[in-house]
Amino acid sequence: MAAASGAARAAQQEGPRQVALGGQARLALPAGFSYIPAAEAARLMHAMGNQTDDGFMGVVVGEAMKGFMTIDFEKSGYVKDDDARDWDADELLQNLKDGTEAGNEERSRRGIPEFVVAGWVQPPAYEPESHRLVWSAEVRDKVPSQEPSEPGVNYNTYQLGREGYIAMNLVTDLANVESQKPIAKQLLDQLQFDEGKRYADFNSETDNVAQYGLAALVGGVAAKKLGLLATLGLFLAKFWKIAALAVFGFGAAARKWLGRKA
Repeated sequence: MAAASGAARAAQQEGPRQVALGGQARLALPAGFSYIPAAEAARLMHAMGNQTDDGFMGVVVGEAMKGFMTIDFEKSGYVKDDDARDWDADELLQNLKDGTEAGNEERSRRGIPEFVVAGWVQPPAYEPESHRLVWSAEVRDKVPSQEPSEPGVNYNTYQLGREGYIAMNLVTDLANVESQKPIAKQLLDQLQFDEGKRYADFNSETDNVAQYGLAALVGGVAAKKLGLLATLGLFLAKFWKIAALAVFGFGAAARKWLGRKA
């Protein structure tokens, strides 16, 4: 943990700056935020018990953030968005619950606490003009811990592109998610796909199409990517304080929030 924290601290890049994201997009990182590149951020995530995959692009932290934001690119192909017109939020929630419960068997084998999806924090909302999707679910430990902790929340924001999508997911807790929603939107607004990689650049004659539609980013596919949430309660209670102080040291606002944690 100490080695991973030191490497992340040395590699972090302060805003304002343009952050290139894997030849797909650019993030105009505002002042007051820092970006940790993929290699160092993945090492930090692994030290905390979280998993990453080949599409992991790094982590953003900030003075006003009560948590952190992960950035991932999923090379799924072009995701058709026509199912957003008539999807059923209750059905999507049940799919998410079922997928999470199915994944608990693997978490149990790995010695990771099992968890359940309790309900929507933000029902799925899609903007067809900007090709952006936002949704968020409340996650609780399946077996309540002896140390009470605030329920975890992933506030998920997606930007669709020509070859897949970028997910910018803010990891926080239920008590703070409302104050963090404008921050998530601010960062999503600063994300732009490169010329030729945008959703509008899709060529039906040459490009691959994803094997699933937009609803799967909330249901089935999302359930497979909840590994980040699997240790969320443990992470927020025990690791975030250590990481923030050791790596970022953001100052009074961050220390005040960290001090409220058990």
